[in-house]
Amino acid sequence: MRFSYFPRPTWMSLAILLSLLPFAAPMRLIESKSLNPCQKNSNFTATLFNVVFTPDNNSLAFDIVGVSSISGYVEAELDVIAYGYSALKQTIDPCSSNLEGMCPMNPGQINIESNIDIPDDVIDKLPGIAYGVPDLDGLVKVYIKDRDSGYSFACVEAELSNGKTVDQKAVGWTTAVIAGLALLASAVTSGLGHSNTAAHVAANALSLFGFFQAQAIIGMTAVPLPPVVASWTQNFQWTLGIIRIGFLQDICTWYQRSTGGTPTNLLSNLNTASVQVQKRSLDTTHRLFMRAYDQLIKRTGSNPAGTSTSTKTVAVEGIKRVGFRAKIESTNIFLTGLIFFIVFVVLTALCVALFKAFCEAAVKAGWFKGDKFEDFRTGWKVVLKGVLFRLVLIGYPQICILCLWELTQRDSAAEVVLALFFFISMSLALIWASLKVFRIAKRSVQMHKNPAYILYSDPSALNKWGFLYVQFRATAYYFIMPVLIYILVKALFIAFAQSTGNTQAIALLIIEAAFLIGVSILRPWMDKKTNAFNISIAAINSLNAIFLLVFTGVFDQPGIVTGVMGVIFFIYNAAFSLILLILVLIATVYAIVSKNPDTRYQPMRDDRGSFIKSQSQLNTELDALGATARGDMAQKGFYGRDIDGDEDSFSSDGKLHGADAAGVSLPPSTAHSTRETPRSPIEPNMQYFPSDGGNRHGAPYSDNPRDMYSKDNSSSRPGADVPLMNHNDRQQDQSPYRRAPSSHSSTGGYRQQNNSSPWQRGAGYDH
Repeated sequence: MRFSYFPRPTWMSLAILLSLLPFAAPMRLIESKSLNPCQKNSNFTATLFNVVFTPDNNSLAFDIVGVSSISGYVEAELDVIAYGYSALKQTIDPCSSNLEGMCPMNPGQINIESNIDIPDDVIDKLPGIAYGVPDLDGLVKVYIKDRDSGYSFACVEAELSNGKTVDQKAVGWTTAVIAGLALLASAVTSGLGHSNTAAHVAANALSLFGFFQAQAIIGMTAVPLPPVVASWTQNFQWTLGIIRIGFLQDICTWYQRSTGGTPTNLLSNLNTASVQVQKRSLDTTHRLFMRAYDQLIKRTGSNPAGTSTSTKTVAVEGIKRVGFRAKIESTNIFLTGLIFFIVFVVLTALCVALFKAFCEAAVKAGWFKGDKFEDFRTGWKVVLKGVLFRLVLIGYPQICILCLWELTQRDSAAEVVLALFFFISMSLALIWASLKVFRIAKRSVQMHKNPAYILYSDPSALNKWGFLYVQFRATAYYFIMPVLIYILVKALFIAFAQSTGNTQAIALLIIEAAFLIGVSILRPWMDKKTNAFNISIAAINSLNAIFLLVFTGVFDQPGIVTGVMGVIFFIYNAAFSLILLILVLIATVYAIVSKNPDTRYQPMRDDRGSFIKSQSQLNTELDALGATARGDMAQKGFYGRDIDGDEDSFSSDGKLHGADAAGVSLPPSTAHSTRETPRSPIEPNMQYFPSDGGNRHGAPYSDNPRDMYSKDNSSSRPGADVPLMNHNDRQQDQSPYRRAPSSHSSTGGYRQQNNSSPWQRGAGYDH
């Protein structure tokens, strides 16, 4: 019987398209390697079940070892179900088919190994799509009935596979390499001074990584997913640290045992345990009957027939399903993810330190120019802090889910302590960093009426806390807080609602829809392209949540609808992922090979580029004066400013302790000026044009430009009677800014105090 819900051309086109993909196999087959009971009090269980059907040679080969308590002559009724649709029904008489051990059946152990020829008319009833679509959602049920009365002694079912799957290691490696290259390219371009390019590439790379994590989270839900969806999401579990390495599993098992835990051994006892990976075709009663993963026990006792063979049927779902597919014991999932995160952080820190050493050696050897990566070499410790904070942000979804889930599993007391420590410490670190950014931005708004001024003009703040706000526009610096809340709430439902897939699906739908609405209204990212990139990801995540709700079966839709929606889920997510990968890859390659990659991006509307100033670019007197007034310190270079207050502190008298002279060479006119505490360029108590004609910073204003020379001010201003163009005598002036402007320059003086240029505001010209 063929599918009747959809026209034949649609199915054929889909099968041809999918057959062209890399996972297509040359030989058509349908196989099954597990047999599970499908009715209560089943009188037949299997410890070994291998069946392979090859339509090209009309062969059905099977090797079955089981235990039966059935006696007498029986018949077997087969029901083949594909995508929830009954595709084939066939009744087999064991006696006429020469099935040894079943004609008649006797209590005890049964060994069946045979090869049956299948007629062409039966093969023609199977739809061709069953051989071409990866991760076939197929199931065969076998009812063993009494040949005379029709009473059902037993019911067993086997999941079918056509040997094709979308769960490919190449997909995981490709996505990991591209995301890693993008992050590396952003770091390199930032070190070379291309801040605009670095911000765009880093923002897109982080968004891509977040999308991959969202795909992996769908696979961790307790919703019964179609096989193609479960396989597709398995490709991205590496983003949450679910990566199997043999010796690492031994370490996790040893640690758990040494700390009082009891490891599970499902993977090492597959010969005595039939594992049911939760999928769409299981009904509620069946899933409740087989949910025994946590209570798995080794083979014990004897069966009713007196043999020593018994089997346990267990079901895996949610996070345990992900671990089983990755061949990781459920008790090792938490430690595996945690160890990979720690190793990744340590290796990254070592790479930064080694790159610092390499740069210094390269400069001394003459391989690099002296100004190459100068900002990084000067403030590499601050850069390292920022890199570590960025890694904490990237790994926060992983740590939240695994640590909170471990609180429900309690594999051992030590693992629970580790879970609490990492979850609390990382959460507090990100909250503290977010509040720090909020405080810096508020101070910048109060002093300069612009949050971007301090956020981007202070290299220490930019390199240490920039990971929280550079991807957003300056006025949306606060948006990292809603993002952290979004991550945490999702993790809470994934970790604590593993027993209720419906709750998870509804919660994810509400969360994703709210996030999509919020970002569509606020559009918080740095420019239109970045907003479109991230809003598109939010839209796909919301659509995925809708599909996830359908997969729960709450709408009681036909099985074929769920099966087809699973295939559609895979197609549009694969296409969207490919588009994102191509976009990020193009931006990465352009950032690496282009001499000036910043030309590809338009300047930000928040004018952040005018505030970002490198120490190596302080090549004018104006820049030097600005650096002096802002308090850049010689011993720590341009990173000594630290306006966020981590290293320097203010005393009661307003002096900034821990700061010394500016780390730049000053022009002679400012060589003896005294550096003051950084302050707002506009003092609210200062009158710009005093009405009483009183002194303002020294000499009074005068309508006659020569009055200042005719008056004797030698007592108050040594050298004031000498023309200002005399360079040598100007050095004696202890306050080079305190001179009265001429009538021709009075307007210019006002502009000098209130110029809109960010490098003149707060640079010392107005005090």
